[in-house]
Amino acid sequence: MKIYIAVLVFILTLILIIDRDQPKPIDWRPTYSVNDKIPYGLYVFDKEINGLFKNNKVERISTVTPYEFLDSKYDEDTLVENYKIKGSFINISEANTIDEQSIKEIFYFVSHGNNAFLSMKNFPKYLLDTLKVEVQSDFQNTGNTSVWLANKKINTKKYKFSQTLEDYFSKIDTLNTTVLGYQGVKQKHINYIKVPYRNGYFYLHTQPVAFTNINLLKADHYQYAESILSYVPKGDVFWYTKGQNDENISQSPLRYILSQPGLKWAWYFFLIGMLIFIIFNAKRKQRIVPILKPLSNSTVDFTKTIGNLYYQEGDHNNIIDKKIIYFLEKIRNEYLIDTTKLDDTFIQKLHHKTGKSVTDIQELVFLINEHRNSYHGSLEEDLIRINNAIEKIIH
Repeated sequence: MKIYIAVLVFILTLILIIDRDQPKPIDWRPTYSVNDKIPYGLYVFDKEINGLFKNNKVERISTVTPYEFLDSKYDEDTLVENYKIKGSFINISEANTIDEQSIKEIFYFVSHGNNAFLSMKNFPKYLLDTLKVEVQSDFQNTGNTSVWLANKKINTKKYKFSQTLEDYFSKIDTLNTTVLGYQGVKQKHINYIKVPYRNGYFYLHTQPVAFTNINLLKADHYQYAESILSYVPKGDVFWYTKGQNDENISQSPLRYILSQPGLKWAWYFFLIGMLIFIIFNAKRKQRIVPILKPLSNSTVDFTKTIGNLYYQEGDHNNIIDKKIIYFLEKIRNEYLIDTTKLDDTFIQKLHHKTGKSVTDIQELVFLINEHRNSYHGSLEEDLIRINNAIEKIIH
C-alpha cells in the first residue's frame, strides 16, 4: 500500500513540476457571455454598459425570453393598448438566440415607438424577410478588416480588426433604409443599417465581435463600439442576455474542478488511483472458497447394511417376503392394479400396462404363489430366482 501511495504522489508531483511553467491555454470560444473574461466574452461590455448609456436605465433580461418580458409589460386596457415601458431592446450574440415568437413581439414593441438594436452574424429569417434585408458572407476575407461609420460627423476614423469579418448586408430597401456603417478589405460592404418599422426603428449590425473583451481592451477599438451605440436613441435600455448567459454554465457540482486543468487532472488521477487500490486490495483479501463434498446417499448405505444383516443371518424367507411386498406396492402405486389376487386377470393387466413378456410375468406369479403356499423354509436359490424374476418386470 505504501508503494502505491508513493508512486501516485511521485506522478502528481512530476505533473505539477512539468505544468508549472506552462502558460494557461486561451479559450477562443465565442460565448458572448457576460460572465466570461475570455477574448470573446462580454464581461468588459457588461461592466461598461452603464457608462455607454449615461443617464439611462439599463435592465438585463436574463431569466425569461423577450416575448415573456415584453408581453408582461404590455397594458391591454382598451383605453391604453401600449407598453408600460419605453426605450430600446438590444441583443449582442454570435448567432441568433431569439425565438420567432419573441421576434414578433419585438416587432410589436418597435411598432409602438420603441427601438431595437441587434448585433449578430445570423439574423432571424422572419426579421430579414419583414425588413426586406439580405445577409451574405465574404469568404475571401482573411482578417485585418477595416470598419468605419458612414457619418463622418460622428467618427471619421477607420478601425482595423484582426478577426475575419465576413458577414455584411448584401441587399437592403434603399428607399427606407439608412446606411450607418461599412466594412471592407478591398471591397466596401454595408455592416450597419437603420430600418424604420411603423413608429420605431431597427438598428442592425453584423459584427458583434466589436463588443467583445478582446476588442474593447485593444488600442482605441472601444471608440468604435461607442460610435455604434451612439445611434441608439436615448432612453431606457433592455438588454437580452439569457441566450449567452446562464444557459452556457454547466450545472455539474464539479464544474469548477473540471474547468481548471490542474484540478481536473488531479481529480482524474484520484479516481484512477482509487480504482487501482480497489482492484489490488480486493484481490489480496479474497477468502479461500472451501471445497464442499456432495452429501452421500445414506439411504442406499442403510439398505445395503440391512440387506447384509438378513443375508448373513440366512433369513431368506424374510428377505423374500419384503421383496414381494415391495414389488406389489410398486405395482399398485405406479400401475393402479389390484394385487389382492395374483391370477390370470392380474397377469394380463400387468402385461398390458408394463409391456413385459407374459411368460416372465407368469413365472413371477408362480414363484410368489409357490412361496406363499410353501410350509418349509426357503433356500438361497429360491431367493435368487424370485429376485431375478422381479428384476425382469420392474427394470
